[in-house]
Amino acid sequence: MDLPKSGHESVLLDETIELLNLHPAATVVDCTLGRGGHSQAILQRLGPEGLLLALDIDPRNLEFARSQLTSAGAKVRFFHANFAEMEDVLSEAAIEKVDAILADLGISTNQLFESEYGLSFAQPMPLDMRIDPRTRTTAADLVGKLPEKQLAEVLYKNAQEHYSRRIARKIVEARRFSPITTTDRLAELVRSAIPSRGGAPAKIDPATKTFMALRMEVNQEVANLGRLLEQAPRHLKTGGRFAVISFHSTEDRVVKQAFRSAEQAGHFKVITKKPVSPSEEEMSHNPRSRSAKLRVGERTN
Repeated sequence: MDLPKSGHESVLLDETIELLNLHPAATVVDCTLGRGGHSQAILQRLGPEGLLLALDIDPRNLEFARSQLTSAGAKVRFFHANFAEMEDVLSEAAIEKVDAILADLGISTNQLFESEYGLSFAQPMPLDMRIDPRTRTTAADLVGKLPEKQLAEVLYKNAQEHYSRRIARKIVEARRFSPITTTDRLAELVRSAIPSRGGAPAKIDPATKTFMALRMEVNQEVANLGRLLEQAPRHLKTGGRFAVISFHSTEDRVVKQAFRSAEQAGHFKVITKKPVSPSEEEMSHNPRSRSAKLRVGERTN
């Protein structure tokens, strides 16, 4: 797969910017700056009175985006921070409430292909999976130390891997003989644990769910998302909007439930009664967008 020039192609870009309903003097938080695609489009909607607070847990992507973004007069401040730390960022910026918050929960394409991250089984890489270098536990630590039952629970809880027990058993058996320290070795073990169904090859590699589940566990993605969903609505101004782009059912379910709870509490309105999905055209030129779902809510009082 050829990487876009920026290293990543932003998903649901036009739909997201439209639904954020920005005005030129808005204060916006992009919780997941990545390679800067969404932020660049946000800046095009802001004027000299506008402000963008750009967060990312990956210092490499943060510096890349810093070098690429042109503000056209709006102010931009950059923060190496997890979106779960949004309240700390707002406190540091001396801002209580904002007009819009965006969180794109996907992994940047460049992160999948650069060996420093250890996220891909397309080629041999160290089994790392940490996006934030402040994180101590690696994927190799998890597959090397977690008890079999706990490892199976991680695979099923995070990725609904139906063969989680078989995979966990295979990993525990293999690590007795030698540590599992590379992505290709882990992928081979996972594939060998999943029974072949015959017929046409599977559309996705059998190791995909295991890798996703481990990445989510290493980076505590669901727990951090929960903290963001709890913080964001109370830091929106009345009429301010919160947009979240998720890429798999676990994340989308958490977002849907949080939006529904906030709406039932009486201070939040769900704008997207059904999640917005990519168009056929977008999916054709960016297949990685096919699982994306955008949900947007608005602060009502």
